[in-house]
Amino acid sequence: NSIGPGKAFDTEKYFVICSNVLGGCQGTTGPASINPETGAPYATAFPGITIPDMVRLQKKLIGHLGIERLLAVSGGSMGGMQTLEWAVAYPDSVAAAIPIATTARHSAQQIAFNEVGRQAIMVDPDWNEGNYYGGKPPARGLAVARMVGHITYMSDESMREKFGRRLRDRDKYGFDFSIDFEVESYLRYRGAQFVDRFDANSYLYITKAMDYFDLANGHGSMAEALSQATARFLVISFTSDWLYPSYQSLEVVKALRSRNRDVAYCELTSNYGHDAFLVDIGEQTEILRGFLASTFKERC
Repeated sequence: NSIGPGKAFDTEKYFVICSNVLGGCQGTTGPASINPETGAPYATAFPGITIPDMVRLQKKLIGHLGIERLLAVSGGSMGGMQTLEWAVAYPDSVAAAIPIATTARHSAQQIAFNEVGRQAIMVDPDWNEGNYYGGKPPARGLAVARMVGHITYMSDESMREKFGRRLRDRDKYGFDFSIDFEVESYLRYRGAQFVDRFDANSYLYITKAMDYFDLANGHGSMAEALSQATARFLVISFTSDWLYPSYQSLEVVKALRSRNRDVAYCELTSNYGHDAFLVDIGEQTEILRGFLASTFKERC
């Protein structure tokens, strides 16, 4: 909803590049890809990956396209981690960085949520130590992982507004383990839908990459890492995002300001939780549009 003609990232004004991440399952090499040494999918023989690995691959992509400098790098959630890594690792290649609803490193709680999702997949007998390609995938485990994840993407307010305690297709409790509440039905639907479009091993690798990420690694501190950056920054967070709460964005902002870097910060009011960066785009669009225009004027 943010990319296209007339949108925040206006494709009538800007050349927009979106790439699938390393370790994913939508085009870029991942555990479901064929290992040329064996002729079979990598599965868990695929090497561990990191956010810096993803960014190095993206840098190779823009080099292949003949691009030396980007007007901006932007992303939400894990995309925000990549944005921060871009600004630090390749300062001469980035005029502006826009990390949205993200963090410079996962907290214990964020790691814990990811571990629950990974365990849901790995205890599914169909996971088979990751060797399920050509057979039955761990659909039940991946669905549960997605259900847990989806809870963290919403907020108490958005769930109360969307579902409350409303029952699904009945007027009284069943007193069994079938679906009683609308929210139960919704989570099961989201879980089943995810299974049809995502690979369980990719889920394992990508969530681990997020957990491993710490922008301070190799620099001593977050502030010292961000001292390498020369880009203008626009940092955006959302009031009801409890997965990536605003204090984590403020840590980035404070680190940038401690090194006298050019940074603007916006905490937007929304009831949609972490999902706000995807669905609550009205005010976000105006802010992004203005920031990109001023960056183009000042830096290009």
